[in-house]
Amino acid sequence: MASSTWIGFDGRRSPSLAALFIPRSFAALVLCCLSFCAIPAVSEEHWDIQYRYRQIDSTLTINDFAFPDEQHGIACGYTTDRKDKDHPLLLLTRDGGETWSEVVGKEACLSMFFLGDTTGWMVTDTGIWTTEEAGRTWVKQKTVLTGALRVWFFDHQHGFAAGRQKQVWETKDGGATWTPLAVASSAPGDPVYTTYGDISFNGLNGIISGWNIPPRRGGPDWMEPDQAAAAKQVPHVAVLLETKTGGETWVASHTSLFGQITRTSLSADNMGLGLVEFRDQFDYPSEVYRIDLSNGKNELSFRAKDRAITDVRIFASPIRGLIAGYETSGPVYRSPIPGKLKVLTSSDLENWTEMPVDYRAVAHSALISGPDDKHVWIATDTGMILKLVQ
Repeated sequence: MASSTWIGFDGRRSPSLAALFIPRSFAALVLCCLSFCAIPAVSEEHWDIQYRYRQIDSTLTINDFAFPDEQHGIACGYTTDRKDKDHPLLLLTRDGGETWSEVVGKEACLSMFFLGDTTGWMVTDTGIWTTEEAGRTWVKQKTVLTGALRVWFFDHQHGFAAGRQKQVWETKDGGATWTPLAVASSAPGDPVYTTYGDISFNGLNGIISGWNIPPRRGGPDWMEPDQAAAAKQVPHVAVLLETKTGGETWVASHTSLFGQITRTSLSADNMGLGLVEFRDQFDYPSEVYRIDLSNGKNELSFRAKDRAITDVRIFASPIRGLIAGYETSGPVYRSPIPGKLKVLTSSDLENWTEMPVDYRAVAHSALISGPDDKHVWIATDTGMILKLVQ
């Protein structure tokens, strides 16, 4: 991947009176138990399920997820009934995920962005919605951004949106009006096949990433013979827009990749994580890169043949990285059968340790959200929400 732009006690005891009347073997067992109880338990971080969609006649797909503070959380997506009909749904919590309320939506959301615990934006297929009530009610903006997939706001007025057909927009009035970002159109390739799919900022540093992938013949890789699928692995163009001035100026770049840059996460200390995902039959399902914004270099941080990572998150002071995904089985990474949820953590973005996760958690995709590294949640596309437990 191109790196030009980013990328015991053993103390002896005198026998007690009671011990004189207890068989030696039993006394030893009692002593062992007492010794065990006297040793304080070692706490270990792990992930517990807080919410699980349990309807027998429908399934829930979570598309996006936000926890702007320790108490307020919002998940959005849709349910699919037995007649294969979709129904928009939002999940809301005010108590850190102890209880969740289900709210029927008007349109299925694609993504969300929140400032604080109340103000947020939601992107749907037909436009952008806003809320000032932590997701309980939403108002649709009059300006329609055709093809928008994601938004990011610095404050209540200034923000960016990115989407299909080489489109990136900027607003300085809270979304009442949007202006196309001219530099976005400089990416090579047909606009029809070029998508900006992710936005990440921290301070003045920001990255908008995307890809250009022309269509190919055939069905999904998991439906095709191994050799046929492998033969279709061809590189395509990854596109990047970078700013160090809070969006006042941008630098565009592109490189040839086999995978797609689908996620970036930036921290206040000029470090970041970038995620590249690959098709079936490739050497690895995904690769995570450590980004050094101070010098523009990136280095491979994590990859494993049986771990398909779908989201990355970096926290500062001190640095901590979290990556989440699922366990793969064989060369078919995008199987219709979900894999076991897997979460890894690192304090140096080089060495990763797998964390204990509730064995019931499965996913095709996992999303990480939380205000800091001690208050973090993960949502799966299979309708589960897990919390990091200290």
